[in-house]
Amino acid sequence: MSAKVAIVTGASSGIGAATARELGRRGWRVAINYSRSRSDAERVARECGEGMAVQADVTKDDECRQLANSVLEKWGRIDGLVNNAGTTKFVKHADLEGLSAEDFQNIFQLNLIAPFQMVRACAAALKASRGAVVNVSSVASVLGTGSSIAYAASKAALNTMTFSLARALGPEVRVNAVCPGFVRTPWQVAAHGAEGAAEAERRYASVAPLKAASEPEDLADAIAWLLEGARRVTGEIVFVDGGMHIAAPR
Repeated sequence: MSAKVAIVTGASSGIGAATARELGRRGWRVAINYSRSRSDAERVARECGEGMAVQADVTKDDECRQLANSVLEKWGRIDGLVNNAGTTKFVKHADLEGLSAEDFQNIFQLNLIAPFQMVRACAAALKASRGAVVNVSSVASVLGTGSSIAYAASKAALNTMTFSLARALGPEVRVNAVCPGFVRTPWQVAAHGAEGAAEAERRYASVAPLKAASEPEDLADAIAWLLEGARRVTGEIVFVDGGMHIAAPR
């Protein structure tokens, strides 16, 4: 039988890279999508065994379709799609003047519209393989927390779109989402610095019921299960957040 094939967007580092490596370890062929860091994406591709780095700006519909076609031309199938690429702007929620309409548009373009475009580009192949989609959301989607109001709103919209797509693409394709909380990734370190990210992680762990933040590998495990197991699970939001979504109010 042919090995299963997955596309992971935003896979040159962090959760995307961990997911690509986990799928490669399980025998999947993985397309590592990136927009800028070619060297990092190629490194992840090598770590996956059978992997390839594919540049595409997933905010652009034609590039989403080209990405899907490139994978089909190389491997002939698509069994899994992980919509991991995302962005934000760090603005305190009380600072209403800190976000512009353009900020909302940019954040929604990558966090919401791009996943829709990728699903649409891969839908026929996913139906043919009876595959699965996993959208990477955030606990901010239900708590109204996180880096900014625009970010939290974009992830809440992504959750709702997950429900809609699960109905629209069933029974052939399962569509689910995972919601991490704080995860120490290069993205967090770039935003806060190493010490700031470590302090944010400590504050998070002090509140979460499991007294720990998640690692990228924790998300990768959940995503891999939703792709290759979970055969009766669709339209589900899986929290991988140390329990933060049920933390007692302070």
